[in-house]
Amino acid sequence: MEPVTLTTERLVLRPFRPADAEAVHAACQDPDIPRWTTVPSPYTRAHAEDFVGPFTDRGWREDTTYTFAVTLKEDGRPAGDGTLVGSVGLVRLHQLAPPHRLAELGYWTVKERRGQGYTAEAAREIARWAFTDLGVERMEWYAEAGNAASRGVALKAGFRMEGTARAMLVHRGIRRDAWAGSLLPSDLGLPSETPYLPYKK
Repeated sequence: MEPVTLTTERLVLRPFRPADAEAVHAACQDPDIPRWTTVPSPYTRAHAEDFVGPFTDRGWREDTTYTFAVTLKEDGRPAGDGTLVGSVGLVRLHQLAPPHRLAELGYWTVKERRGQGYTAEAAREIARWAFTDLGVERMEWYAEAGNAASRGVALKAGFRMEGTARAMLVHRGIRRDAWAGSLLPSDLGLPSETPYLPYKK
């Protein structure tokens, strides 16, 4: 599909551009990002150039992964040219094809921009777009158990925690437990094409 740009009160969410490589490379030198995500370590300039170019372009073109640069709205700067806050990516889960309509959300935040609510704000807007424009009916979030910062963002974005999945993630060659959460259209006050019947004891 053609890339889209979304806006919130404080942010512009747009596809990455080649010019973002320097900022992405700098952000991913923070050891917390490769510690808790799939970002390579050590993270080179070549990794950044692939991420903001071929990787992002391929995901949008193949309609599989939608990666957004989260940037600040800043006075005097054109929309989308503000400071990089982080990255939010949405992955269609094709192995569970329609009618399941599932997607997974992931993100990282520049160290200096954490704790200000930017990533949760971006995640909510991207989820709203996925529910209304892509027909997603269940958004999933996973993080290695112990990643309290990512869990906090997910909760602020409206995700509900569903427990711990044992040995779900492989990180640096080791299977690790994962915290799991989900977000439904109804959690954001949106309709869903497929009716939902929650379990009741």
